[in-house]
Formats: sequence, C-alpha cells, structure tokens
Amino acid sequence: MSVDHDRDLVDRARAGERAAFEALLRRHYDRMHRIAWRLTGSTHDAEDIVQDVCCALVQKIDGFKGDAKFTTWLFGIVVNACRDHRRRGATLARLKTSLSVLVGLASPTDGRELHLRTWLASALARLEPALRDTVVLVAGEGLTHGEAAWALGVAEATVSWRMHEVRRRLGHEVKETPDGL
Repeated sequence: MSVDHDRDLVDRARAGERAAFEALLRRHYDRMHRIAWRLTGSTHDAEDIVQDVCCALVQKIDGFKGDAKFTTWLFGIVVNACRDHRRRGATLARLKTSLSVLVGLASPTDGRELHLRTWLASALARLEPALRDTVVLVAGEGLTHGEAAWALGVAEATVSWRMHEVRRRLGHEVKETPDGL
C-alpha cells in the first residue's frame, strides 16, 4: 500500500483537533467537488453534495480504519452521496408521476406538462411532513401500506388514512384551480 500523506491529519482530526479536520477539507475539497460535478453534471448539485459530505464527515471520520488511503475512503463517500442524490431525484420523478395518477390527473395533451409538474412539486412541498413521508414511501417507492407503516413506526391504518387524506387534499386543490390543471 502506498503512503497515506493524510494519516497524521486524520489521526489528529479523529482526536478532535478542529484545525486538522479543516486542513483535510481544504486539501481535498476541490477534488471532491470535481468528482461530484462529473458525476452529477451540475455545479449546484456538486456544491450541495460536497457540503453535505463535509458536514457528515465530522461523524464519519471515526469510521475510517486505514484499510485504504484516506482519499480513497473519502472519495467513496462522495460517490455514494452522488448516487443517493440521483436516487432522490429519480424518486421525486416517480413520485410526481404517481401523484398525478393518485389524484386522477391524466397527462395533458395541450402542452401543460410543465405547469402540472410545477403544481405537483408545490403540492408535495405543502404537505405536512408525516403526509409527505407517507406519500414518498407509498407512491414514490412503491411500498405497501404495511411496509410503509413499519418504516414510519405507525399503524397500517394510519398509513391508509394518510394516503386517503393526501388524495382528498390534492383532489380538492385540483378542483379549485382556475384552469382545473
């Protein structure tokens, strides 16, 4: 194995030395960003991902065992964060499609898809966290009501009620829009 030039800084950062942790981030930030940018194709997404990785690294650095170079381990975390970011994006896309089916909206044929997508994203954002979490698991991830109940730590009947409530609210909003979407 080649020499890990970061080993001293890592050991000091793990011991709680803030300056060593900051030095590691300064040393590798640009490369982390470049990797994230290449994997996402977006400067904005890369910045968000690397910022999240830097925050998470405070907790994760104790998990570094030295089996590989620090940079290998660190860049693996960046790659995994990019994968998670892509999955969240794909989940949101599936969720928007599922929501449109959920509230009985057919795909508009007159070029209103952008308006519909914007409305769905807005409607999802306005839901309380418990309802939004339930919709993400059931409509977005395809979990059964029982599976979602287990993941959320609630009764299956609660998940069923929440999905009914989402349908009711979103259906009511559709009826109230001037153009009926």
